[in-house]
Amino acid sequence: MTDFLHESIFELFDSSTTPLRSQTYAHFALGDAFIRRVNQPNRSAIAHFWPIENMVILGMMDTKLPYLADGVSLLENKGAQVVVRPAGGLAVVSDPGILNFSLILPEADDEKISIDDGYQVMVDLISQVFAPYGKAIEAYEIVDSYCPGKFDLSIDGKKFAGIAQRRFKKGIAIMIYMSVEGDQNGRGKLIQVFYEVGLKGEETQWSFPLVNPDSMANLSDLLDTPLTVAQVKQMIIDTLTKQGNHLVEGDYTADIMTAYHDAYTKMEKRNRQLFGK
Repeated sequence: MTDFLHESIFELFDSSTTPLRSQTYAHFALGDAFIRRVNQPNRSAIAHFWPIENMVILGMMDTKLPYLADGVSLLENKGAQVVVRPAGGLAVVSDPGILNFSLILPEADDEKISIDDGYQVMVDLISQVFAPYGKAIEAYEIVDSYCPGKFDLSIDGKKFAGIAQRRFKKGIAIMIYMSVEGDQNGRGKLIQVFYEVGLKGEETQWSFPLVNPDSMANLSDLLDTPLTVAQVKQMIIDTLTKQGNHLVEGDYTADIMTAYHDAYTKMEKRNRQLFGK
């Protein structure tokens, strides 16, 4: 498989600097547009930072909760915006202490990237970013975290990040959320109560996590170092640069914006159907 983390070209996009950021589904629609972008011939990979102010992002599985409307009302009453994302997984929290970041990779006709290999690219990058701190980063499922998955990232048994993927023809987005700072215990309690309210003790054919807020922690605490989202963002950029990659500022071209509007319309329609608003 191509070594994307060394001597590659990345177009760099930061959604915090685009006027689109005020649109509810902007980050997700841009993500889809970028996958469309890289699956065209001779396109560079993309690195996309997409900070979100205060949102709970549900997965499609969460829409199977028997009392979803009650769970959503609880989240909204706590001041969170609620959306259902197009990628897989379950509920996660996004706020100013969380860094959302994606690598969008082109896939060659003769070199398919397996799902596990895609995840491993992100695991390798994050391991390189934090290697100077001398703490082992492990990738395995933290079953009592929110949005548990095979490639949860943890230090000393505490999860600080989760990874998801979204794929179109010849384009793959590997997306990570990292708990950098802020009230991670509060985030865990919020999702714990969301599932309690959304299930009300009912058995379902779907499996939802029994969230233990103590299963997760911030990077700042795990590394015993004050960190901000802005600092971690710069550390990722610096690590990519040190590995011989060339980062160029991304351009919101006409083809990206066309794909963006198409993706936005689809996501807006899906959420309106799910939530009735």
